[in-house]
Amino acid sequence: MNKSLIRKYNVPGPRYTSYPTVPYWDETPPTEAQWKAKVSATYKKSRQDGLSIYIHLPYCESLCTYCGCNTRITVNHAVEEPYINTLLKEWEMYVSILGEAPLIKEIHLGGGTPTFFSPANLKKLITTIIQSGKLGSETEMSFEAHPNNTTPEHMRALYELGFRRLSLGIQDFDPDVQKTVNRIQSYDKVKEVTEQARAIGYTSINFDLIYGLPRQTSQTVSDTIAKTIRLQPDRIAFYSYAHVPWMKPAQKKFEEFLPTNELKRSLYELGKDLLEENGYYEIGMDHFALKTDSLYVASQEGRLHRNFMGYSTHATRLLIGLGASSISDTWTAFGQNIKSVEAYMKKVDEGRLPVYRGHLLNEEDLTVREHILNIMCRSRTRWKQEAKDAQVLNLAMGRLREMADDRILRLEDNSIKVYDHGKPFIRNVCMALDARMWRKKPETTLFSSTI
Repeated sequence: MNKSLIRKYNVPGPRYTSYPTVPYWDETPPTEAQWKAKVSATYKKSRQDGLSIYIHLPYCESLCTYCGCNTRITVNHAVEEPYINTLLKEWEMYVSILGEAPLIKEIHLGGGTPTFFSPANLKKLITTIIQSGKLGSETEMSFEAHPNNTTPEHMRALYELGFRRLSLGIQDFDPDVQKTVNRIQSYDKVKEVTEQARAIGYTSINFDLIYGLPRQTSQTVSDTIAKTIRLQPDRIAFYSYAHVPWMKPAQKKFEEFLPTNELKRSLYELGKDLLEENGYYEIGMDHFALKTDSLYVASQEGRLHRNFMGYSTHATRLLIGLGASSISDTWTAFGQNIKSVEAYMKKVDEGRLPVYRGHLLNEEDLTVREHILNIMCRSRTRWKQEAKDAQVLNLAMGRLREMADDRILRLEDNSIKVYDHGKPFIRNVCMALDARMWRKKPETTLFSSTI
């Protein structure tokens, strides 16, 4: 890829798990009554499509210093049961708002480290949620796992409840890189867990890999990709390290060892080439899948969706986020839970929904959101010139002309098409559509670099 384009477009930008992005949410969040009304209204309109559930389990036994997630570091496993009980109380409140046992299309356990929790506690959590809902024939359940503490007992307990997909946080196999970011797990351990999962019956295994970590070189990335290919995960998230030391001070410890921007981008190009040479297809921003995986099939059929959980095969309009810092999405509103574990648990114990900030989407927000989703999931979008939302889109077209001149995308009457070789710049394309960001450019650094 042209290095001058990398330098030109490597600017801070959102990852677009939502639009508007969190920094541009309204300063006044929805009231609890407004939030309940939004949840109820969306469910009534899309009852037949079901809902998705994201559950945030924040605990980890040690801090991975590259991580930007909301975590709580402890070796005290006595925290498990009170937190699980609080999650179930929060879920009961949402079931009460819905007024019936809802159809559940997705359940995803994220963190933190979900497998910090014992198999018995995870079983209690999921069993109770399932009993107050309904699972469809296409319901997909998945969990994130740390190779070092994910046991066959964890995997069997969740498999018996219907889980068929797990995501292993690998990041990099090189010992020096692992030591620098305090994420140490051997290739043999990853191989063991992967093979155990397949023997139990899991049908989709994802590996999370990161490029741009401290001490990474072309050789370490080549070796990591080679070892990954040997294990043949069905999906691979190969994404950019987000350097945000103003949010995560632990990242300052290894700043001097970070690769240059040019090297970082070359690491992505190297990894991408190696993955594609071995049968993996790029199906969205930083995501690759084998042809046999449902995510690839959804991308080919135009059914790919993106939300706070990442890319998904289910385009549900209602996403319920449970747990500290979780974000819920009613399509016309966002709501985020309190980040502090103690404050979150206190609010739920008081019988109150723990949403502390959010955003009510207006008509322009909904328009821009639709087209950003189209770009992220299908690399193209179009609209009618006479549509009432044409003005905001025509303004975006003006911002994209330079990218068209750089052969990143093609502009036609009321349409945008990103070329395959332009996919590394998808976030930049979305930024051109981001009406709220253009009205109020950030005065301080809010985001990691796009490339």
